[in-house]
Amino acid sequence: MSAASTARRPISKAHGVGLGVYAFDEATLAVQKLAETGEVDNPTFLSVTPDGSLIYANSEVFAWREGTVSAYCFGRATNSLAYINKQASLGSITAHNTITRDGAKLLVANYGMGSGGPDQAVAVFGLRNDGGLTASLASVAHSGTGPNADRQERPHAHSVTETIQGGVAIVADLGIDQLVSYRIEPDGGLVKLASSALAPGAGLRHVALHPNGRFVFVMNELDSTVVSLALDQASGRLEPIDTRPAVPEQARARNHCADIQISPDGRFLYGSNRGHDSVVILAVGQQSGKLDLVDFAPCGGATPRNLALSPSGRHLFSANQNADRISIFARDGATGRLTDTSHAIEIGTPMCVRITKDPLQS
Repeated sequence: MSAASTARRPISKAHGVGLGVYAFDEATLAVQKLAETGEVDNPTFLSVTPDGSLIYANSEVFAWREGTVSAYCFGRATNSLAYINKQASLGSITAHNTITRDGAKLLVANYGMGSGGPDQAVAVFGLRNDGGLTASLASVAHSGTGPNADRQERPHAHSVTETIQGGVAIVADLGIDQLVSYRIEPDGGLVKLASSALAPGAGLRHVALHPNGRFVFVMNELDSTVVSLALDQASGRLEPIDTRPAVPEQARARNHCADIQISPDGRFLYGSNRGHDSVVILAVGQQSGKLDLVDFAPCGGATPRNLALSPSGRHLFSANQNADRISIFARDGATGRLTDTSHAIEIGTPMCVRITKDPLQS
């Protein structure tokens, strides 16, 4: 099993090198660094192909009117990272990306700040035979504001996620409190299907999908809530089912939610809380989509920016940005609860972690 993480570099008090690849033995919890590169400017989010051979890393640099996405090949036999190419993201503060389910395209979300430049919320890139990125196939912009004058002064597309059924992309826009659904055309074009509004000031960030394809879950950064919604695949519309706090009431004023993940069986959600420095665990009603609180587990560090579950679902990784460690938790499949194993990947300013099966151990 291999784990890849990114680390932020060009910010105050950052300690990261860039992009690293590690081997993780799920039986012994041993971690071994396999490769790393400092060539990627301020990488903050990445996607990895299921076999771990291709990595797509966003560069998020505040002075740039456009971020970039870099493509790398990881050779497990030689434990080496090889640069393929990069493309401009068509927007600033490039926040998120995802590989489409058919493996043919990369969808990229630009948070966007200020004005100027292409200022596109979402861009679509083709994936070449060698894993490299084509020029942009299509892009779309968002418009509008939200009630939080400091954080919602303009659109801020924070993530883009393709539905389980495929062919529809859901964009979570923090700035306008909307989930915007697009049909992904064969040529990469994006056709808007619907806009689904959540509570004013919620500040949508990341999305998780139930394996049954019926339910969508959103982590709201600004009001520290988790929302479950019912998806109509044909229309792209999302209807709220339930909303639960991500932290205790007394912690909401100083907390900003970040990532959300779902267990492979769809029974439990895990959301990261920056400020409260915890992972909220919620049980999911398999027929209703309703949520029940299980626990608030300490994240094993500070500022948990990103989470990842091992393919088996036995372990959860928390990338603790301000603790220079990715904490490793054992997960109880029956109760959903987490136990800190005291094992970790020690890495400067971790921002994102992705886990794939190791092809040499398959």
